[in-house]
Amino acid sequence: MKKLLLVSAIAVSYCASSFAQTNIISTNTTALQVMKGNYDPAIYKATTVISKPADIINGIKAEVSPDTLQSLLEEMQQFENRNTISDTTSPTKGIGAARRWVYGKFQQYSSRNDNRLIPSYLQFDDVVTRCNNLNAQMRNIFCVLPGTDTSEKDVVFVEGHIDSRCEDVCSDSCLAQGMEDNASGTALVIELARVMSKYSYKRTIVFVITIGEEQGLLGARAFAKYCIQEGIKVRGVLNNDVVGGIICGESASQPGCMGAGTIDSLNLRLFSDNGFNSAHKQLARFTKLEYKENLLPSTGIPMNINIMTPIDRTGRGGDHQPFSDNGFTAIRFCAANEHGNADVTNPNYKDRQHTSGDILGVDTDTDMQIDSFFVNFNYLSRLAVINGNALAAMAVGPRTPDFDAVTIDGQDGMNVYMTTEKQYQHYRVAIRKFDNDWDSVYTITNNDHGYIHLPKSTTYFISVASVDNENIESVFSNEKTVRTGIKDQTKLSQKVELLQNHPNPFDGETYISMLANEDMVGKQAIVVITDISGKVLEKLNVTLKQGMNEVLYKHGYNVVGTYTYTLMVDGQPTQSKRMVFAN
Repeated sequence: MKKLLLVSAIAVSYCASSFAQTNIISTNTTALQVMKGNYDPAIYKATTVISKPADIINGIKAEVSPDTLQSLLEEMQQFENRNTISDTTSPTKGIGAARRWVYGKFQQYSSRNDNRLIPSYLQFDDVVTRCNNLNAQMRNIFCVLPGTDTSEKDVVFVEGHIDSRCEDVCSDSCLAQGMEDNASGTALVIELARVMSKYSYKRTIVFVITIGEEQGLLGARAFAKYCIQEGIKVRGVLNNDVVGGIICGESASQPGCMGAGTIDSLNLRLFSDNGFNSAHKQLARFTKLEYKENLLPSTGIPMNINIMTPIDRTGRGGDHQPFSDNGFTAIRFCAANEHGNADVTNPNYKDRQHTSGDILGVDTDTDMQIDSFFVNFNYLSRLAVINGNALAAMAVGPRTPDFDAVTIDGQDGMNVYMTTEKQYQHYRVAIRKFDNDWDSVYTITNNDHGYIHLPKSTTYFISVASVDNENIESVFSNEKTVRTGIKDQTKLSQKVELLQNHPNPFDGETYISMLANEDMVGKQAIVVITDISGKVLEKLNVTLKQGMNEVLYKHGYNVVGTYTYTLMVDGQPTQSKRMVFAN
């Protein structure tokens, strides 16, 4: 029996960016202390404690309301312009009125639930470089639902940005109702605060409405910086941006939709930061697994959750990025269809996104009532439930374990051993080869170790999760690389092995992996990509450190065919493989 070679994750270097945000404070100091875990949970105990995961999940599913979401959107459209630099003093128009309205909603929901929700503003000063270096004081709006257990002190976030824009990113007077982008995400977060605040969770939940997204993710950058400064342990962030529309525009940012006017109410996209062993991709997989196991068996309309390769659409960004850039696990929910690619400088641009046309709908029979809606409230409701289900699972689930594995020479299988958090009876083992999603998820019962048979001798990516007595799994561990079927693991014939790109087929971007069995730093290593005729398309430099190494190949979209990639070391070809374009 030989100890299996476990190639640990590439250490992702996270460091705080040089933010322009200054004077960042929570206007409610209690909210800060709860996020830091410095509080007595007994103070926030509900009169009626509902904490069983099944009750919480069923409650979220039953209580999230398309009608309530519609009502929230109808209220938001009345502010007319929610640009970050719009009016802050009017009681009815502009970003100031919109922020106070959200704060009031959080107060209202808190009063219904033993005052357990703690509303606050995150106030900060910033320079809006995209708007003539305007100096402004800004305010995110958030509320905190204290957890019942402060032993871990980690919190989970759900967010959406409330600011809107029209063609001019700095206009504070145009009609900028921004219903799809992003009143839809704002309404989703507010609705989850309403529904989820009646339940009790082990971990603290933070419901965040950011501003400044359209001027450079300013509000999210401030919150990420604040979490670093205050030592807030963020377990995961679910960002919601453009989550209510189902109609494809004439244009759409890639990976885009199928063409003008096509409808898609059955798919959603999860974007997250890239790379081998990415905790962000693991959170996306976890979100999809929780949907498949907790919601899909009883749902009326099945949803397809697509785990995307890039961090966001081509040339675009969102409020999950400042969190993932600074070491916090974060993903973005996005509708399958978008009405436009936001290229408002194009004189032929006719779509709604980033224009005054991003409205709730139109009145087709002239009775002064909207009867044809651009936001689909049922679709938005389903995305809210999927968010709430993943959020609840993160907030109530057990601790995440670490693991080791042992293989038998030449056999296609492995013994998996938990090395931490061994107090649970059951564990799950996720297996992945070359796709963004897991191929299989196994369950180890009544033990902290078990044997997993793998059907083919190859390289696998393995991760594990704990399962508690309520049958809720933890967030999965980081992935490790496992190679099975090698007759003698101690006598690897190759210094470096070129692995299959992943995902394959892929959606515009793909990772090419190389497993170095010894340190090859100093060697000149290049991945050469050619088409079927042998024409060189690109050369990618790579540093071969011992362990797993990766390079990202960005080809783009709307290409179909087979390409070849070859690893060259010191000018000599070592191995070649093929990859497939399927879009």
